[in-house]
Amino acid sequence: MFRYIPVFSQDTLNSETEKSMDRIDFCKKDYTTLFGGEALTGQGTDPEMMDILQKFIFGEVFRTGNLDMKTREMITCVTLATMQTLPQLKSHANAALNIGVTPVELREVIYLSAPFIGFPRMLNALGTINEVFKERGISLPLEKQGIVTETDRREKGKKIQDKLYEGGIHSVMEGIPGNMGNDVERFLTEYCFGDIYTRNGLDLKTRELLTYCILATLGAESQLHSHLQGNLIAGNTPETIVASVIQCLPYIGFPSAIKALKIIKEEISGGRK
Repeated sequence: MFRYIPVFSQDTLNSETEKSMDRIDFCKKDYTTLFGGEALTGQGTDPEMMDILQKFIFGEVFRTGNLDMKTREMITCVTLATMQTLPQLKSHANAALNIGVTPVELREVIYLSAPFIGFPRMLNALGTINEVFKERGISLPLEKQGIVTETDRREKGKKIQDKLYEGGIHSVMEGIPGNMGNDVERFLTEYCFGDIYTRNGLDLKTRELLTYCILATLGAESQLHSHLQGNLIAGNTPETIVASVIQCLPYIGFPSAIKALKIIKEEISGGRK
């Protein structure tokens, strides 16, 4: 059975201690905090690549920006779920629990991905984290977090949608043959924002930040523009959104991360190029 590791946030380090630490020190500390093991052991079939990987991710990326460790691990988990890299998701699901992400929060991270990656891939990720819960003796099913009913899911979804995205996607869906664009518009309001975004377990600010990471992973350019504005309205700063994309970078690669960062730069500076 996996054991819980005491939380040791980067925020607990005083400035003098941080000044004396290099990326190897940070890597070893962060890795132990997350996984309970030792980094940079020189063991295994590819120790050189593990050395490069661990120092970059845990010694550098984990030190970039203003994100706490819990947020970093939720971002990592939703990114891995989107990519369907399930062995790595299992490792980081354990790490997330080790540093204080609750089982409900972790499940909500995975539920949130469904409207963007589809049910089959979401179910693969859900099955992976449920394996982790079982191995750690966490009783399933977890407590329910849904708050909408059949009669109010549209109303509550529309309230969130209108707050973050005034006008929704009406103009995009207008003119779709058979008027079925109206159905897609309704699905988005009732399912994505009604069934999913209204749930307890994660606040709206966190949901929007995680959604931006999903979209960055998918390279969904149009949605990255609109969800950037949604993030700002939800209360995330440009610096936080940038740090979140950088947190995704080791997993999604430079091209996808730079694409998302360029969109942030262009939107914040007031004009697209």
